[in-house]
Amino acid sequence: MEKLYRDAHAIISQAIKDTLPHEAVRKALQGRSFSGDVDLVAIGKAAWPMAKCAQHILSGKIKSGLVVTKYGHVFGELPGLEIVEAGHPIPDANSLLAGEKALQLANSLGVNDQLIFLVSGGGSALFELPLPGLSLEELSAINRQLLSCGANINEINIIRKRLSAIKGGRFAEAVAPARIFAVVLSDVLGNRLDSIASGPAAPDISTAKDAEAIVDKYALNLSDMACRYLKQETPKIIANVETVLAGSVELLCQSAAKSAASLGYTPYILSTSMDCHAQKAGRYAASLAHQIGHGVYQGPCALILGGETIVHITGEGKGGRNQEIALAAAEGIEGLDNMLLFSFSSDGTDGPTNAAGGVVDGRTAGKLRGKGIYPHSVLANNDSYHALQSVNGLIITGPTGTNVNDVTIILHK
Repeated sequence: MEKLYRDAHAIISQAIKDTLPHEAVRKALQGRSFSGDVDLVAIGKAAWPMAKCAQHILSGKIKSGLVVTKYGHVFGELPGLEIVEAGHPIPDANSLLAGEKALQLANSLGVNDQLIFLVSGGGSALFELPLPGLSLEELSAINRQLLSCGANINEINIIRKRLSAIKGGRFAEAVAPARIFAVVLSDVLGNRLDSIASGPAAPDISTAKDAEAIVDKYALNLSDMACRYLKQETPKIIANVETVLAGSVELLCQSAAKSAASLGYTPYILSTSMDCHAQKAGRYAASLAHQIGHGVYQGPCALILGGETIVHITGEGKGGRNQEIALAAAEGIEGLDNMLLFSFSSDGTDGPTNAAGGVVDGRTAGKLRGKGIYPHSVLANNDSYHALQSVNGLIITGPTGTNVNDVTIILHK
């Protein structure tokens, strides 16, 4: 089992390394011609390394700019760029400060100016400016409802963008007539540009009717003012933006597969769009584990499932979607030898915890019961973090500097 655990950590490390934004930004910017100086705005959990790489590639052409990222995701000063750390997954006062500063910069640009816009996951909360009449408190309360009701990321962002002065294409409108060159790391399944960071510089393909349906579906409690804004349409045509999609969960899964193969496992990428509830995903992954050796999957192998699942919060515990996947799978793989299952978030932060995810094997459920901990009860209270912590089942990477969804892997030797 020790080798399985070593191999799991090697796969995690390499997959994160291969999806770091430096190479993606380098490929997007190198060889491009920018006439005169350019300004820069970078938003998201990967904003700092993306901005640093852009500065290096463009070698002095960036005259000013703004970097907006999550607390703890800054790794030093970036000369000439202002850095704002803000709240995630719930916006805070610094999120609004960042939005105001970005809008001021946008309004200062003229027809001959150019803006490099670097976008990564997390931008929806980190980069915010509510429409007139909406307060931070109300916006935060709406975000909490969206994050706890079981809505998927596209549904969440359909609501978010309609309550924001800088999302759903509105930031691009503020920048016009200046041009935007956007480099995007996707943390959204299907890579919908209008949903990544709620699409500040992308035309919105969703409609007011879509927003109304989401409110009804999840019985959201909204003020009259918020409801009026949801009925307003967002920009459907954006003419001043060129976008390059630089990274995604597909690359994360491909890297995990390549790393697993180098360690002697036959890799199978089964999905890059898993978006069900986390606990269901864990039980499904456990069922796949039982098929190894009895059908298509033979010998040392790695079954790989990429995506981003949903947690429906019903309890008061601590955890994240990847920790719930691992814990939900623990009982399902109990007694299976030479096998482990691990699930992790590429950004290194799974939910409001310091863990990237969780890892379990055929002995984990028994160890938990020996401590008086029962996975079903723990999951009902959404307290996967403490359960996994008690059996050394947490994956801790620290902030990684990238954010391209999650991956769940069943490793068998």
